[in-house]
Amino acid sequence: MTRESHLVELVDAEGVALGSATVADAHTAPGQLHRAFSVFLRDPSGRVLLQQRAAVKTRFPLRWANTCCGHPLPGEPLPVAAARRLVEEIGVADVPLTEVGVYAYYAEDPATGRVEYEYDHVLVGDLPIGVQPAPDPDEVADLRWVSVPMLLGEMESDSRAYAPWLLGVTQRLAAVSQDPIETRPVRPDGR
Repeated sequence: MTRESHLVELVDAEGVALGSATVADAHTAPGQLHRAFSVFLRDPSGRVLLQQRAAVKTRFPLRWANTCCGHPLPGEPLPVAAARRLVEEIGVADVPLTEVGVYAYYAEDPATGRVEYEYDHVLVGDLPIGVQPAPDPDEVADLRWVSVPMLLGEMESDSRAYAPWLLGVTQRLAAVSQDPIETRPVRPDGR
């Protein structure tokens, strides 16, 4: 079964589930609004891990994007789906994730004719010290770490190298705090 035949959850503008469609159908113009997620992993200094999407991607290949993204199956909890995609794309497991916002958008890929019409949940987690990403080359062409302010500046000066959702999801992350480290869950002892 190819990823294009998996089901996604169709939603309304408020994120309420309406039904399901295949990935292929949801991404065929004019598109169908569906639930998605975008994950950012951070290092201890607050930089985020970006991936360059593999050349074989059906939507926005070779564009830089957040650490990983995907779609939960209908009714699947977001943390479960996001954890699965982190392993599949980046080779990283067991990272607690926190939702920091939602970004709804529509974008047409001029290279493939496919569309993204997504109600995108933005999640963030901290890469455990000593864990090295091991990206799947069928998913990821390259990786790089960047600070959020630097990334926002790069996208402002020339957005063509980036996936169309990256600016919106990065803004959701930045809006939580000027220091992304502050969004970490706080332990009872305050550390």
